[in-house]
Amino acid sequence: MNLMERILVCVAWPYADGPVHLGHIMGAYLPADIFRRFNKMMGNEVLMVSGSDEHGTPITIQAEKENVHPSVISEKYHRINEEIFRRMFIDFDIYSRTSSEKHKKVVRDFLIQLNENGYIYEGTMISPYCPRCKRFLPDRYVEGTCPHCGYPKARGDQCDNCGRTLDPQELINPHCRICGTTPEFRETRHLFFRLSKLENGLREWVRSNTHWRINVKNYTERFIEGGLKDRPITRDIEWGIDVPFPGYENKRIYVWFEAVIGYLSATIAYSEMINNEKLWETYWKDENSKHYYFIGKDNIPFHTIIWPGMLMAHGDLNLPYDVPANEYLILKGMKFSKSAAHGIFMPEMLEKYDPDMIRFYSSMNMPENHDTEFSWNDFYSIINTELIDKYGNFINRVLKFVHNRYGSVPPALEFDDEDYNAIKNITRTGEEMAMYLSKVEIKNAIKSFMNLVSYGNMYFDRAAPWDLCRKDEKKCQTKLHISLMLVKALSIYGYPFIPETSRRVWRMLGYIDPIEKYGWKEAINPMEPYSIGEPSILFKKLEIKEEYEWNRLDIRVGRIIEVNDHPNAERLYLLRIKIGNEFRNIVAGLKAHYRPEELLNRNILILYNLEEAKIRDYVSQGMLLAADDGKNVSILVPEEAEDGERILFNNSETNPERKISIKEFQKIRIEIGKIMGIEEDNVIVQGKMLYKIKNEMVKGKTEGNIVLAFSNNKPFVMHTKNGLVRPIRDVEPGAKIR
Repeated sequence: MNLMERILVCVAWPYADGPVHLGHIMGAYLPADIFRRFNKMMGNEVLMVSGSDEHGTPITIQAEKENVHPSVISEKYHRINEEIFRRMFIDFDIYSRTSSEKHKKVVRDFLIQLNENGYIYEGTMISPYCPRCKRFLPDRYVEGTCPHCGYPKARGDQCDNCGRTLDPQELINPHCRICGTTPEFRETRHLFFRLSKLENGLREWVRSNTHWRINVKNYTERFIEGGLKDRPITRDIEWGIDVPFPGYENKRIYVWFEAVIGYLSATIAYSEMINNEKLWETYWKDENSKHYYFIGKDNIPFHTIIWPGMLMAHGDLNLPYDVPANEYLILKGMKFSKSAAHGIFMPEMLEKYDPDMIRFYSSMNMPENHDTEFSWNDFYSIINTELIDKYGNFINRVLKFVHNRYGSVPPALEFDDEDYNAIKNITRTGEEMAMYLSKVEIKNAIKSFMNLVSYGNMYFDRAAPWDLCRKDEKKCQTKLHISLMLVKALSIYGYPFIPETSRRVWRMLGYIDPIEKYGWKEAINPMEPYSIGEPSILFKKLEIKEEYEWNRLDIRVGRIIEVNDHPNAERLYLLRIKIGNEFRNIVAGLKAHYRPEELLNRNILILYNLEEAKIRDYVSQGMLLAADDGKNVSILVPEEAEDGERILFNNSETNPERKISIKEFQKIRIEIGKIMGIEEDNVIVQGKMLYKIKNEMVKGKTEGNIVLAFSNNKPFVMHTKNGLVRPIRDVEPGAKIR
């Protein structure tokens, strides 16, 4: 990579329907930020843009569930994700949003240009229509079984399991996600983008990009081999950007079409924001500018085929230079998924861990060429061993010794072969890392960084300044000067990965001007004779992650489809429960508290992994959960859930290894909490004691009962992916669950 390049870093726009998770960070946002920081240190002109995708159907689905306008949902999560990026030191030059007036104008103008160029036409298509909801359904409102891999919760536009793009008509057993009704497929009029007209041009362009990652290139070529079809760019929905043509007043521009134009609209908005309205043209019309798109695997065809096709059809705008898409992050055999509430979400992770710890681990384990499994044991091991024992310990040993012995940087006076080799190693590492980072090979770059860390520890140990200073003062000073050069090099080379830690080390070395003012090559320069203050510990070791007591529980949503009297017991019911595609029999002692009609067709909670028990000659395959305060008994119900859905604890899934006994269950503390109010960012909940709780599911709630599970006296909120778990009747705070 030559110096003084102009680079536009385009980062995927997350749906504003929930907080981003670790898979998003490792998949797109962190590698983009690392690439941006590196290029700035290389002296390149860099602009990084992204923003919230606010018109996706996940937002309208969530809004309908909460009975609010979609803008309420998008505004909430736009702010939450902005804060997550800020805390993770992911610095966008502009983090825009698709609801902005600038974006809407740029999209309409873009569509008009494509129409004038002959790439837009009017046609009809068959779309799913829900007879119960009385409306056409956007693709994501339809769910069914994937015809390719058999995944039962595939969406009408894509399968989250195998990544294939889909049409709602391809799904097996499709149903409306809102009401569950099987949709009808009816004809409707829409505008279409002539993608098929661009197939040959796109094929040749893709073949010319020999520098792409092999997985991205292969995925794209396979997609084109299947033949490119024209795509509808409008949809029957009220939430979105107006269509600038008569007769389409009740339709909106399809989100897949308008969201990718956000890269262009954000660049234009940034230019206007800094009062340099022509700046965007240098990025989009100067052929020497390079565009990099940081996305996840499921977004590859939109950024290597569809968006380039749109740019070709528009004319006069730069095509992507590289699309370094990452693969999936896996947890317990399934990819991280916001829609399925499966993964580790960033608000909770940032409450517990230093952002640079998360950045370091993510850099070491980035899913660049294949899916990567996440485990807490791996996280703790890498942080404690690589970041703290190797990197942090080396920094602290050198700075502490120099501070105690000299108080400032000693001069370099007498060099031996090992000293020259150390300087060569610093130079070689910088060149090697620059080569890797210029090709967006993050894992190789940080491996090279850690090799220099290991070398620094070895150099310092061999120098043994604690002995050398008594024998040869000049040689000792030289060894310490070069040790400090290694520390300086690691602060510069580490800056793209762990920026705040690098800034701290930089200040410990005595530098006043911020590290951002210095270039990559500053790492090979000798040290200035600055004062070295008392160094502070960079990180505290992580204690082994506690095993939460509730992790032994597998609680799922079930629906009662039959209620019968127990023939051998007056106080018991025999219940038939549907749990996803499974049916179970439960014996429940609810007859004194509920009539059959109060239970029938009710969604309830089942302790799914309870050992089977024979109760009065009938086998009970689990246990229905209810709250009991000694006077009142209330079954627990989910606010928003489907039968078969697993219950989460502060957004975390459980991982039970076996079935548990009733005695084991009774030892786990679960109780009812009553929301009393809000104090700053905390929700105040009264249970057996008064608790302060931070959790997205209860944030902003001012009343009502919730269910809390405890581990080491710490409360965790029980909820589904879309709603809380509550007692259906009023019970006293602190009531036990049985």
